[in-house]
Amino acid sequence: MKRTLAITALILISSLLFAGGSGELSFGTGGDQGTYYGFGSVLAQRISAETDTKVTAVVSNGSQDNIEMMDMGYNQLGFVQSDVMSYAYEGTNLFADNAITNFSTIGALYMEQVQIVTLNPAIKTVADLKGKTVSIGSSGSGVYYNAIDVLGAYGLTENDINPTYQSFGDSVDALQDGKIDAAFVVAGAPTVAVSTLASTRDVYLVSIDDEHIENLIATSPYYSKNIIDASVYGTDEDCQTVAIAAVIIANDDVSDDDAYNIISTIFNDKDSIAASHNKGAELDINFAASISNVPYHPGAARFYEENGITVPVK
Repeated sequence: MKRTLAITALILISSLLFAGGSGELSFGTGGDQGTYYGFGSVLAQRISAETDTKVTAVVSNGSQDNIEMMDMGYNQLGFVQSDVMSYAYEGTNLFADNAITNFSTIGALYMEQVQIVTLNPAIKTVADLKGKTVSIGSSGSGVYYNAIDVLGAYGLTENDINPTYQSFGDSVDALQDGKIDAAFVVAGAPTVAVSTLASTRDVYLVSIDDEHIENLIATSPYYSKNIIDASVYGTDEDCQTVAIAAVIIANDDVSDDDAYNIISTIFNDKDSIAASHNKGAELDINFAASISNVPYHPGAARFYEENGITVPVK
């Protein structure tokens, strides 16, 4: 009972602090070895320095956690995979029978690649993962569903591998120690955990061929074909894979001015942001405005309208 009362009190205090006015906005990102946290920290610093909107990037368990923490009132902003965002809004997969719709889109910022990482050069295709020990992300995470999708495109299921359910950092440690054969990592490349591994070991990325990409996109249209250049991790060749959009969302209670300050700073300062983090080089206003399945926050929509772009608004 005491714990329930404490949580209720925190939610009430949070709602009073953040509803309707500028304040200290908490921005759920991801693990400290992932792209969400690194890039989110750069964005938070720029927004806080350039506007009256103060943003603090916080470590989290990723997309699902960010949506749930926003729903409970602990965070006001979050980085999410575009597919997980859809799951929440539509009440499917991770959010089956528990739709969460009290959030809006701020903008899509970059693509997150499905990276299948191994130290074994004999693993050349997804089909080669059969019978292997493979990390497929934390149980119930967005990475988990991406892994299941990709395996399914090759006619494999979770039962065809020996699955482990680990974070990026834990997956890399397990690869290093020889405890697993491969790991699914879904994040913008280069990803810190994989780069760290590649600095000491020969890393291999498993490609997905055209036929299986087409099959995957036919059933899951939020994926798109993507290439990870060999120079990213020093691999022998480019890797062809699929990717999904990394999107910033905001609780509907975030003020219009704060939402406007967030997206306008990201694009007005994109050169400075790109100098601080490589994902800044991927910022594109038309891509940011490309989300169609979850409406945009009115404050963000105002910025797009000023730039001649109309987006769906709640």
